[in-house]
Amino acid sequence: SIVARAASATLYENWTDVSGFLMADPRCIDDPMPIPEITYRELRELSYMGAEVLHEETVFPVRQKSIPLYIKNTNDMNARGTLIMEKFEEEEENKNIRFITGISGKKHYSIITIAKSRMNDEVGYIRRALEVFERFGISIEHIPSSIDSFSVVVASSSIDGNLHELISALNEAIAPDTISISNDISLIAIVGRKLAANIGIAGKIFTSLGENNINIRMIEQGADEINIIIGVDDKDFKNAIRVLYNLSEVEE
Repeated sequence: SIVARAASATLYENWTDVSGFLMADPRCIDDPMPIPEITYRELRELSYMGAEVLHEETVFPVRQKSIPLYIKNTNDMNARGTLIMEKFEEEEENKNIRFITGISGKKHYSIITIAKSRMNDEVGYIRRALEVFERFGISIEHIPSSIDSFSVVVASSSIDGNLHELISALNEAIAPDTISISNDISLIAIVGRKLAANIGIAGKIFTSLGENNINIRMIEQGADEINIIIGVDDKDFKNAIRVLYNLSEVEE
């Protein structure tokens, strides 16, 4: 990858033991569809949420110069593989591209919900709360919010052993009305560069999950509209992946 960047290559091929990226984890989906083309942004979203094919240090040098990266399988040279680029120009007129590029997720998160009446009137309230998490060395995954409350999503392992001290520090720093904690949460990312162009996609996702008795504990969508992240109970993780994967097949 570094040599490709130094040489300003027109293409970097990475030959490995898999035939590119798959739409979902094969531990959850039997024989998931391969992803023939994916953008670097989508790759970043899926990789962060658990999809593991390339190490980030492999991607960074070629992405710096917008060099396309092609993943190919050493053991199956005829497999199409996955082409990774910054943008695919021909897609503007192509209506047959899946609106979901891939689905990935991770288990064992906790949601700490902090509520305070008229919280929106207190300048710096959320900042003061986040400073407490920083002081405890806790990395924050997501911060969904409403007028009088906000939630902090963290890896459960990061608060094991220090939860009582954390709650005490939050009470002292921001004096909330209530603090509640939900454990055993899974985060699932639905990623696709065509999500923003398809009307009603979020509704279809939530309806499909509801019809399969999967309770959504958290919803968040990125500002660039290439991903929707949902939180479900750990016990529903695999089933939620299956439901979302089946939805992507129907919409193909």
